[in-house]
Amino acid sequence: MNYNSFNFFTFLIIMTVTSLNAQERRKIEIKFAPFMTFDESRPDATILTRDNSKQVHIKHEGIEMWCDEAIYDAKQDFIEAYGKVRINQGDTINMASKYVEYSGKTKLAFASGSVILKDPSSVITTDTLYFDRIKQEAFFENNGKVVKDTSGTITSVIGRYFMKTKKYQFVNNVILVNPKYIIKSNQLDFYSLSGYAFLYGPTTITSETSVIYCERGFYNTIEDTGYFVKKSKINYDERIVEGDSIYFDRNKSYASATNNITITDTLNNTIVKGHFGEVFRDKDSLYITQRALAITLQENDSIFIHSDTLMVTGKPKKRTIRAYYNAKIYKSDLSGIADSIHINQHVGLTQLINIDKSKTKDVFVKKQKPVLWNIQNQITGDSIHLISNVKTENLDSLKVFNNAFVINKDSLGDGYNQISGKKLFGLFKDNSLSTIDIIKNAETLYYLRNEYNELVGIDKSKSGAIKIWLSNNAIDEMKKTNQIGGKTYPELDFPENEKIIRGFNWRESERPISKLDLFKDDPPLVLKVIKGLDAYIPPVEFFDSNLLDRVEKAQPKTSTKKNKKYSKNNNKSARKIPKSLFKNNN
Repeated sequence: MNYNSFNFFTFLIIMTVTSLNAQERRKIEIKFAPFMTFDESRPDATILTRDNSKQVHIKHEGIEMWCDEAIYDAKQDFIEAYGKVRINQGDTINMASKYVEYSGKTKLAFASGSVILKDPSSVITTDTLYFDRIKQEAFFENNGKVVKDTSGTITSVIGRYFMKTKKYQFVNNVILVNPKYIIKSNQLDFYSLSGYAFLYGPTTITSETSVIYCERGFYNTIEDTGYFVKKSKINYDERIVEGDSIYFDRNKSYASATNNITITDTLNNTIVKGHFGEVFRDKDSLYITQRALAITLQENDSIFIHSDTLMVTGKPKKRTIRAYYNAKIYKSDLSGIADSIHINQHVGLTQLINIDKSKTKDVFVKKQKPVLWNIQNQITGDSIHLISNVKTENLDSLKVFNNAFVINKDSLGDGYNQISGKKLFGLFKDNSLSTIDIIKNAETLYYLRNEYNELVGIDKSKSGAIKIWLSNNAIDEMKKTNQIGGKTYPELDFPENEKIIRGFNWRESERPISKLDLFKDDPPLVLKVIKGLDAYIPPVEFFDSNLLDRVEKAQPKTSTKKNKKYSKNNNKSARKIPKSLFKNNN
């Protein structure tokens, strides 16, 4: 290459002529260049070189550039900068790299080699970067990293920075690393000033205490709160929360969900469903309402509990389920209704409780005792306790406190076998009652049948206590203690007005006979409308038609055919050769 030196005076003349030719825009200015040479093979190019004290200094319409060496094409108003290149745009953008191409016609820049772009609140590092000064946008497509002090470090394959709105858009293998959590997403739109992140596509947010999944969501990286929709899910150690929409507060270890909620307790084999729920992780509790349903999964037969409201509290393996207001329970061989049902999973205790109606101001509230059905037996009382074997999951025993009453419809006739007393204690065998003890004020009415199921009489009596042995849901033996009167009547001699014991209330119509029956008295379900987050709308590409029109107009007429392949209909090709975007390569 043959270089000929020329003096600074000659260069000033060239720049003056160039300035006179400029019409509607200012051309690139060379503010400082101690050494200038040119190459005969490139008559339009001037080679600018620094000295030992200062770099080459270049300026153009609000930006300033410093470099060790530059090649300036005055005709194309294009510059190539080499060696420790720095570009400043006011006090908002500072960029450093090893190499830069910049066109004064299109106001497009291309930087490569350890590119670092800084604004007041974040830093972009990448190997190659495009910068459109007109749109005020930066773009990389071969892996980049953004560091935001308050939010963490974000890496992605493709990235774009909208300088006017301080918005970043990251696409493809996006990873945000924060000391508290890691976000992995297909696309993340990040607003630098607010710390807001909008998540699109399959996304996970992983921390020491939880894993969040969604396919559309929002996260406030400063406040540590989020809102997630579309297949949203939170895995809280042994609890998994799913719903149409989920709100999350990391500081309070709190989450709430709306519509089609499922909360799975993997440790206690429990599933809770409903349409509004709250989870308090630090308190080991959750609250759920709107068709609330708790399912305790068992190997042989699951238990279903439904009520207006459900609360689950307690440490793992010691959890308590509380169902209140119109609570119902169902399993294949047992069902029940009560104002409130409490289950202690640690000890296997299920309580059917009657709320004290005397304390309510609602004059229309009726006192209604809890009721339990086991096979053909209806059992009522002021409160009912069921005890299960936590290992075998089988029913173990039954306790009925105050006003205990057992009714069993006669197998062939229209009558009812009845047992009443103050308290009842029962034992189960193979999930069916095998013995019953009635304590204090015991009273019985029983239809006696022989081995041929022929009715041989009706027994009615009172006693201090009664013990009954059963098999196949029939009385095998009955032992009365301190009997007071009573006799066995032939059917025809039994008085009609004696066929029921005081307190008799046959409630078979209320009995749930399937899990769907738990909801039969509920009002129609109207789900809350979730406004949520708008569906993703792809932005206009960085290499859009306007940008490529600018490039095409900046091309010399003689190069139109050569550069036709870089038209606005071929964006991908345009990206591959950055120089072709800015000047003619004749």
